[in-house]
Amino acid sequence: MLKNIANRRIFLIMLSFVSIVFFLCRCIQNDTKQTSHSVPAYNQYAGSAACRSCHQDIYETHLQTFHHQTSALASEKNIKGSIEPGKNTFYFRPDLYISVEKKGDQLFQTAYQQGVEKISRPFDFVIGSGKRGQSFLYWYNKNVFQLPLTYFTSTNEWTNSPGYSNKVQFNRPITSRCLECHSTYFQEESSRGAKAEEFLKSAVILGVECEKCHGPAAEHVNYHQKNQQEKQGRFIVNLGKLSRTQNLDLCRLCHGGSLTKSKPSFSFVAGNKLSDYFALDSALKNVADIDVHGNQFGMLSASKCFTMSNMTCTTCHSAHQNETGRKNVIVARCMECHTGTDHKKCQLSGTKGSAYLQQHCIDCHMPELPSKAIMVLRQGEVVPTSAHMRSHYISIYRDKIKEILLNAPGK
Repeated sequence: MLKNIANRRIFLIMLSFVSIVFFLCRCIQNDTKQTSHSVPAYNQYAGSAACRSCHQDIYETHLQTFHHQTSALASEKNIKGSIEPGKNTFYFRPDLYISVEKKGDQLFQTAYQQGVEKISRPFDFVIGSGKRGQSFLYWYNKNVFQLPLTYFTSTNEWTNSPGYSNKVQFNRPITSRCLECHSTYFQEESSRGAKAEEFLKSAVILGVECEKCHGPAAEHVNYHQKNQQEKQGRFIVNLGKLSRTQNLDLCRLCHGGSLTKSKPSFSFVAGNKLSDYFALDSALKNVADIDVHGNQFGMLSASKCFTMSNMTCTTCHSAHQNETGRKNVIVARCMECHTGTDHKKCQLSGTKGSAYLQQHCIDCHMPELPSKAIMVLRQGEVVPTSAHMRSHYISIYRDKIKEILLNAPGK
């Protein structure tokens, strides 16, 4: 009898132990699934054209945005710089220059020394909409390299690309981290010992497209094509349901400065926690040390408008429309907050020229400033020229206010 009871106890203890081990294994498996940092496969993406049938209006307006235009296959139509003789060259010195020229159906950047062709590489990708400039990339086997000449919009000329020394250089490799912010997807497949990252040419999605912000959508598209009566979006990220931090993390991926990745590029998708994929610098920086290019989040997060509200990037920006040049739209969004009693109003309201000032809120409080990161070397010059970009540090720039008042009508 006692022996049977002892055996029964042993059996129950062992059963409990097995159950606990099984439960823990399930927890570990579930946790691994939830925190997976693998890069989505190319076939998990549907491509933006697949969104068109259900989201026609958004699809059409998105094509006009700088996000869509941030990368594209190169063609004569979308390359802004001239190929006309006399306008298509950049001289490093009298006997050494690069010419932008057409060979067959494709454009090339070709280096000449003492009139002899030394190296010629094609335009394969255009990087940038052309608002401030364009840079260009080319395939070499499975590697992607940057071409040495950039088109600089403000002076309408070819210049040496940002960060290049004043010499002919065709061998700057482009990394997956660069491509992560200028495209939706590049599949890396680097071989062992490769000196530069290698990519699969057939697994590329150019432009910052729908799936960059809403996640890979192949499953979403397949489901809704089979279940057209279902009106609620399934298997897709709805940004309206994300937290403020999740929304900011999505923008911060590419507008948060020089982030050091801890996981492979393209593994972060909308809704993820950015700090799981990058080593974020939490130290407070002097806002004067933050460049106007590439770290809009850093500047915005130092602003009182940000710290004293729940604003996100989409509070002011439409992700689906190009609103460049429509200051009245952005100013109206400023005034949605700054007409209430809880927010400061312009101290110059009611003074001479105040009506004009109200049309230029962002020029006074978010002026365009020279970038220290985007600087090009113009032909014949030794000091680089900066591109100007709008500051996202919302503050009072007194010199800009005086300048705007001086230019007000009737002055």
